[in-house]
Amino acid sequence: MADFVLALDQGTSSSRAILFDRAGVPVASAQQPFEQIYPRPGWVEHDPEAIWQSQLDTAREALANARAAPGDIAAIGITNQRETTLIWDRSGQPIANAIVWQDRRTAPLCDDLRDRGLEPLFRERTGLLLDPYFSGTKVKWLLDNVPDARQRAERGELMFGTIDSWLIYRLTGVHATDYTNASRTLMYDIFERRWDSDLLEALTIPPSLLPEVRPSSGVIGETSLLGGAIPIAGVAGDQQAALFGQACFSPGMAKNTFGTGAFLLMNIGNRGIASESLVTTIAWGMGDTLTYALEGSIFIAGAAVQWLRDELGLIATSAESETLAASVPDCDGVYLVPAFVGLGAPHWDPHARGALLGLTRGTNKAHIVRAALEAMAFQSRDVIDVVEADSGVKLDELRVDGGAAANDLLLQIQADIIGRDVVRPAVTETTALGAAYLAGLATGFWKSTDELAANWRIDRRFSPQMSEERREELYAGWKRAVERAKGWAS
Repeated sequence: MADFVLALDQGTSSSRAILFDRAGVPVASAQQPFEQIYPRPGWVEHDPEAIWQSQLDTAREALANARAAPGDIAAIGITNQRETTLIWDRSGQPIANAIVWQDRRTAPLCDDLRDRGLEPLFRERTGLLLDPYFSGTKVKWLLDNVPDARQRAERGELMFGTIDSWLIYRLTGVHATDYTNASRTLMYDIFERRWDSDLLEALTIPPSLLPEVRPSSGVIGETSLLGGAIPIAGVAGDQQAALFGQACFSPGMAKNTFGTGAFLLMNIGNRGIASESLVTTIAWGMGDTLTYALEGSIFIAGAAVQWLRDELGLIATSAESETLAASVPDCDGVYLVPAFVGLGAPHWDPHARGALLGLTRGTNKAHIVRAALEAMAFQSRDVIDVVEADSGVKLDELRVDGGAAANDLLLQIQADIIGRDVVRPAVTETTALGAAYLAGLATGFWKSTDELAANWRIDRRFSPQMSEERREELYAGWKRAVERAKGWAS
């Protein structure tokens, strides 16, 4: 009998592989970073081959670390950085670098579609806004700018995919995606469950490019690249996988993942809720049943701390941010708006740029580092206010995960700024865990979501300690700062 499920967690800055046991506990892992490519301001790319090789290497390393054979693995689950877009040919050769979800080069295309009055059509069918974040305009850009790409696509020689599709194809030869990733493309009708011909026509994208859409939990194919046949049985975009891994199985439950960006999702059950400034997305598909979520996508969260470390040299390690920020009682009026690639939810301003405001002669690096942590909390508050208004549900607590969730000071600041408990689970690798859960359910490794919910355990609960008056005073300053950053690059 198999003892583990293997999760392949393909992220924005690294690829990871984690083996989970029946209790949902990670028993072995491996991680490998890969290069971030910035050809021009606002452009972000990845080498598809670097993604593939790093993911394959980490999978092999994780099995070796656990001394596990392929027969010990019940299934593989895949979770991925969403919206990152690539096109490859039938031999598996990419036609260009992948365009990363953070990339803003298609802002003019989005403006053009909006000027043509097409945004209501896209919102009605996909639940998404017209923003460079999503995949559809990236596909159009590649077809229009890579030599011969459009002609080859028209002849049926090329395939589009988000990173999940790329990995599935290289592992199994199957051209497929799942409901969650399809729902992020601007091309998929999330209510009719089909690629939409009107949206494809608006984007001038040939339907032959598109992958087959499968349930998030179910066997897609097998791979023998790890030494023996193992089924690929679970797929979900990283944020939906984290929602599943956090056991947010009931409507009204929500999580926030602090990674490169921050992504807050609330389970809204089997119905879509319209929102003016958030997106409605598919949380997961189990068989013929879809669960939906409201999502607020924050483009820069932990990446702001990386910027302080790598570009400004204010800290030597990301972990140092907690110690340095805790050395001052507050930011002394300093606000950092990390709109380095524009602003995501609920502002959706691709022309915004980063701003550091409120500086005085007494400002020191501790204030700036603390302002970066507070920016994560303020941006999350922006989203929570809208999630509660649109859903009509007041959050009892916010479950958190991601690399920055290890920062106790950040989570206390978050609780203070939202006035709600913030809960960190015992297993914080919830993105990979969600992918493992989806694969394990499909293969009988786990029997039900009730069993998974029983596995979920709290590491620490952070309760608000700040007065309501102080909370609202700080938040009002944040909103003023955001207004200064908007529209800067237009």
